[in-house]
This record gives sequence, structure tokens and C-alpha cells, in this order.
Amino acid sequence: MYLVGNGKVITRDEIRPIIDNGCIAIDGNKIMEVGTTENLRTKYDDARFINAKNRLIMPGFINTHMHYYSTFARGMANDSPPAKNLVDILTGLWWRLDRTLTLEDVYYSAIVPMIDEVKNGVTTVFDHHASAHAVRGSLFKIAEAAEKIGIRSNLCYETSDRDGEKIADEGIAENVEFIKYCNRKNDDMLKAMFGLHASMTISDKTLEKCLNAISGLNTGFHIHTGEGVQDMIDSKAKYGKGIVERWYDAGVLCDKTILVHCIHVAEKELDLIKKKNAIVVHNPESNMGNAVGASPVLEMYKKGILLGLGTDGYTTDMMESYKVGNLIHKHVKKDSTVAYTEIPNMLFENNRKITERFIDGQVGILKEGALADVIVVDYNPPTPINKDNVNSHLLFGVNGKCVDTTIINGKVIMEDRELIDIDEEGIMAKSRELANNLWKRF
Repeated sequence: MYLVGNGKVITRDEIRPIIDNGCIAIDGNKIMEVGTTENLRTKYDDARFINAKNRLIMPGFINTHMHYYSTFARGMANDSPPAKNLVDILTGLWWRLDRTLTLEDVYYSAIVPMIDEVKNGVTTVFDHHASAHAVRGSLFKIAEAAEKIGIRSNLCYETSDRDGEKIADEGIAENVEFIKYCNRKNDDMLKAMFGLHASMTISDKTLEKCLNAISGLNTGFHIHTGEGVQDMIDSKAKYGKGIVERWYDAGVLCDKTILVHCIHVAEKELDLIKKKNAIVVHNPESNMGNAVGASPVLEMYKKGILLGLGTDGYTTDMMESYKVGNLIHKHVKKDSTVAYTEIPNMLFENNRKITERFIDGQVGILKEGALADVIVVDYNPPTPINKDNVNSHLLFGVNGKCVDTTIINGKVIMEDRELIDIDEEGIMAKSRELANNLWKRF
């Protein structure tokens, strides 16, 4: 047992949102008690004490859409023709990259950003993986990396027809085998979804196979939906309906299905998402980088759709998505007053709700009985912090590199910016070696 105290505790618990000179008592993988430092140190006088040194003590961040496989693209020269739209970006970069990955590449392309996530205070991640010529065993490799780092994970394989029926069938098999493994394991540290790429790369034949395969597995689909306008045009041309309409009619939507992006969707389709209680995850930095448009999250928010915030592989720092999410909608709406409520709600409340649809424990909150995912953030506020302005302080004063200590499932993964039992230098050196070899094959 140990204590994390002498800091300002941001609990995300409405009953007691902020505790000055607060402290967290952790026993095993759960929070035993939350209170003042004085009281808990007296009560648990034999416990090890981690001194937050007047910093913020907060729940760890959650990322509800990530792409670990994109890691080796950083700094890579690309000889593809200049991209004019999302399909060009996919064919010229990402689909070329994922076809080049080996299982060893998969492991290192996952473990490297996992280290970055820990250093940025991210404690739970939903990843959407692709490696067309190393499908089988790929999710287990990512899970191996997650166990090594100690990060809470939800994984899936991106099933797609783009590389032919054999590889599509391998994607289905990898999803099913890994979902069954996670169901048997029954561990809140590792869960699974059934990955699909996007409507434009999933035929009705393959979709039917996926729907049959997921039956009885107690999970949902994780799928890009209406990211680029080409996806919507393709669905209209092939099926005579919008993408969400297609998913709705086929039976893809449920309370454990994540629709990523939802930029090019009709308003009536938003009502279908709400009707099925499905999830939408917003990725503002990626949307801006790919020039695909801005998701109508403000409209979805008004409809009561469960909206999460992700990074789409663009970054491992959730505070970047938080800041850009705040800006993009102001810019698009030409209204400086919007997104002050919706975006923090997505990051600090809804990402927790999304995660808890897949696990038995509570995360994203510091309260008795919750899973002990805790971070210490080095931030010395120039003005007072209270329950009404804490999100503003985080928006304008904090980024991932402010995180000093990261605890996941009760285990200290990083303390005083030092990773515990993780050979970061050795991992990075091996990553550079593998990346260099991959670049030669790209």
C-alpha cells in the first residue's frame, strides 16, 4: 500500500471535485481512500508516501482512438505522388506502410508510443491496428508490449478488403481469436473490439462474415466512419445510402460500437447513432492534418450521443487533442464561445464512460473503489483553481510533458519523470534499427 499526497487532487467526482492538500491511498490496483494528506498519513502511517510537491493529482488520461502501427512513418521520406485527398493519403502512405510491417515491427511500433503515452499521463488506450502481411498474431504482439509497459488497452485488427479476400479473412480470424482470448482472461487491463477499416473497403460479403464472427463475443465494432468525403460517396454509389445508414441496416451499431470521425454523415444518420446508443470518437488534430473537414460534434453533443476524444495516431498527448478540439470548432463556427463545455466533457467524462462499457472497474475518477490510474502533473497555477475553472487551467497551462508521475492499475510506471524497469534507450535504439530497415522496404 502507498499514498500519493501533498498535492491538489482533481478527483472528477462531483461529490468532492477538488481537495486542497489532498491525498490518494492505493492498495493493490484500487483506490482505497481519498482525503487530506494529514488525515491519510496519520491513518496509514506505515504506507510509502509519494510526495506530489504541491502539484496536481489527477486521473490518468484516456485515448479512445489510436494507431500504433503509424510509428515508423515519423521522419520517413515518401516518394508517392502528392496527396490530393484522403484516399491518396491512405494509398500513398498508410496502406504502403502497414503492408511493410513484420511482427517484430508491430511490437516496437506499439511499445514506443506506449512509452510516450506513459510520459504524457495516458493510462488507457483504444488502438486500431493494421499490418496486412503480418496479420496473425499481431494483436498478441501489441498486447505483449502493453503488458511490458503496463498500460491499460483495448485492441482490434482493421479488417479490410483492400488486400484481397485471404487477408480479410485473416483479419477476421485475428479479431475473433484475440477477443476470445481477452474474454477468457477477463482482465480490465486488456480488452478487445472487432476492427473494421471503413465502409469503402468493406464489401457486403466481408461485412456479413464479420457480423457472423462477432456474434456472441460481447463486444462491438471499431470502425472509421465518414472520415473523408470519398467514403460517403462510395457508400451512396454502391449501396444507395449513407455510411451510418448502411451500418444501421446491417446491424453494426450497438452500445459497444465506436464510429470514428463521423464527418461526412447526414443529420438523420446522427439520430440512428443515438437510437442505437453507439459511440463516436472525435480526432481533431488528425482531421485538420488530413484536411477532411470538421466533425459536427457540437450537433452530436446536443443530440446526446456519447462522444469521446482520440488522437488517431497523430500524437500520444491527449492535451494536444484537447487544445485543438477547443480551437477547431470555434474556427469552423466563427464563434469564440463554443467548445468550452463539449470538448472537456469528451475527454474527462465521456472517455471514462466509453472505457467502462468494456471493463468491470471504474477509471478516469479518483474515488474509493476506482481502479488506481493516477497521474501527478507539474503545474504551478498563476491564479486560483476551483471546480468551475479547472478545465480552463488545464487547457491553457498544461501539456503532456507536465506529467511527473504515472500510476496505472496501482503500479508506478513513472516517478519523477523516470520510467521504472523500462529500458527506454534500448527500445528506442532497436526501434530506429527496425525503422531504417522498413524505410528501405517501403
